[in-house]
Amino acid sequence: FFQGRQISFAKVFQLVLLILGFFSLLPQRTYIFTFLLSSRVFIHPHELLAKVGQICIKQKQQLETGTEAEKAKLKSFAAKIIQLLKEWTETFPYDFQDEKSMKELKEIAHRITQCDEVGVVKKIISQMTQNLLMALSARSQYQEIREKFRQPVTDKGTILKTKPQSTQKDILSVCCDPLILAQQLTYIELERVSNIYPEDLMQIVSHMDSLDNHKCRGDVTKTYNLEAYDNWFNCLSMLVATEICRIVKKKQRTRMVEFFIDVARECFNIGNFNSMMAIISGMNLSPVARLKKTWSKVKTAKFDVLEHHMDPSSNFCNYRTALQGAAQRSQTANSNREKIVIPVFNLFIKDIYFLHKIHTNRLPNGQINFKKFWEISRQIHDFLTWKQVECPFEKDKKIQSYLLTAPIYSEEALFIASFESEGPENHMEKDSWKTLR
Repeated sequence: FFQGRQISFAKVFQLVLLILGFFSLLPQRTYIFTFLLSSRVFIHPHELLAKVGQICIKQKQQLETGTEAEKAKLKSFAAKIIQLLKEWTETFPYDFQDEKSMKELKEIAHRITQCDEVGVVKKIISQMTQNLLMALSARSQYQEIREKFRQPVTDKGTILKTKPQSTQKDILSVCCDPLILAQQLTYIELERVSNIYPEDLMQIVSHMDSLDNHKCRGDVTKTYNLEAYDNWFNCLSMLVATEICRIVKKKQRTRMVEFFIDVARECFNIGNFNSMMAIISGMNLSPVARLKKTWSKVKTAKFDVLEHHMDPSSNFCNYRTALQGAAQRSQTANSNREKIVIPVFNLFIKDIYFLHKIHTNRLPNGQINFKKFWEISRQIHDFLTWKQVECPFEKDKKIQSYLLTAPIYSEEALFIASFESEGPENHMEKDSWKTLR
């Protein structure tokens, strides 16, 4: 199927019938999900939907002769089309934000309801349409507020450093329990992850695909949700660095470093690997890492364990082992607390990207490399399963407000604060400090 750059109606007709035929042979949702996810690399969703509509017309014409046997076949065909549309609208609701797709959906729904004599299909389609509109509305609202997500500010560290230490509010004044803070970070993570959809993730493939000449989903949907989530990771890293560098007294600064180490450890125990990585990244930023007098007072055994888990050697082998363990725990868990799995998002994205780059879209005979897309869809399906876990922790508005709105320093401001806490120790640092001043 899909041989060459242009897709003929006959091929799409065969493919859609294949989907409908597979209903009785394979786990329906798994196969439909893989097909709908990967098809957008080769054809626009609204174009595929239009082909489904044409198939409905053709099948209706062929079976509409009035015999009981053909009426039964028509009802069976209608039921399969409804199931396909139901899976489509529930899993990929954003495909229907396009006016063309919504128009095609309504036309198909109208044709299918004509095959129903008792009105059952009409009720199912009505409920399906209502759920779709609600999903589109919720996503639209999220996109409206995405611009409000905090961006790193460019405040100079010296501005806050001139204030008396007692008047400065820090994270410890809001939450001094590492477990509680880790739970609130997990709450934020799950909230952010819930707004990432499979078609967002498929942008990694469709937007970068160079094997097909025509435009795919990459020119229709931008990766707003992926960027917003990535921005959260960066903000958390910078917040950690800011909280450490802004403290004047070494003893208090040491306490702050040890506090964040404990928070990262609790995140690991929960299964929140993304926050854990963000915290470690923040503490490994140069303005923090250079504070040798501070680190000499820190009990680093716990930090060494965390860095071992995030060791990049052998393609993050240690992290992947820990992630696999968390995933297995999630599968057999009885409580939402044990089901939590939040992978390091940047690594997850890179895995999808490299799967796409290493394997071709088509086999030597011109057919679709279905094995490639099956593996990509498997990984994305795992991510979607994890994101559906309901957060077991109660929201603390005070703590979350601080995490999401507290001022964070720019890289330049971090270096200024770092040098003011512990002066430059070598010629390179002295030159940097001179330039900053």
